[in-house]
Amino acid sequence: MRVHRDGATFYPIDYRIYAVAQDGKSKNEHFREMLIRAKSDKNIQARTVLFDSWYAAADNLKLIVRLGMSFVTTLKSNRLVSLTPYGGYIHLQDLLWDANRLEHGLSSKLKELPFRVQLFKVVATHGDIDRVLTNQPAHNSTTHAIQHQNAVRWQIEQLHRELKQLTGSEKCECRKARSQRNPVGCCYHAWLALRLRAHQLGRSLYAVQHALFDDYLRTELRHPHIPAFS
Repeated sequence: MRVHRDGATFYPIDYRIYAVAQDGKSKNEHFREMLIRAKSDKNIQARTVLFDSWYAAADNLKLIVRLGMSFVTTLKSNRLVSLTPYGGYIHLQDLLWDANRLEHGLSSKLKELPFRVQLFKVVATHGDIDRVLTNQPAHNSTTHAIQHQNAVRWQIEQLHRELKQLTGSEKCECRKARSQRNPVGCCYHAWLALRLRAHQLGRSLYAVQHALFDDYLRTELRHPHIPAFS
């Protein structure tokens, strides 16, 4: 699922169903195709791409730079980085962080990338550690600013949660891939309709969905079509 945020709200602009047995495409290939389509076909003017460590492959990062965009992504702790042109590569988890590095990040070279990037160590309130990577200029980036940008990425998790809870997308019992695509597509459009209506009314998606049957239930309670007794 690809989501676009305009600064105030967000909407999905594309989605794919991962089915490598049918189309032979990996998740990273879907990522690159959707990104190119967003720029060329949809003319999306976004300047920054946010995604998690599943899509932080070197080919994806290089494509984003070729498209003239910046990225903010998390990395797995086993990725290799080099701090100096003559130094060897070490794992992210073995890096040493002083106060200055924690505040302003660390200029480094990720293995398989031809350009340098800025690396940040973000510690959540509950103790979890994210290693966040960006190609944004070092003088414009601080850990606080990068943490704020990276937090926006969780809106796609919000979309997935609402899609499951409000449209029943996870309840599909179809076995064949072709049969699964139809209800997923319908749920996607149902969520989008709820999103647009909620935006118009200034209410949450859950309130709009719960109110769908209010008039019907009131009518049935007053004049039931099937009375409890004759």
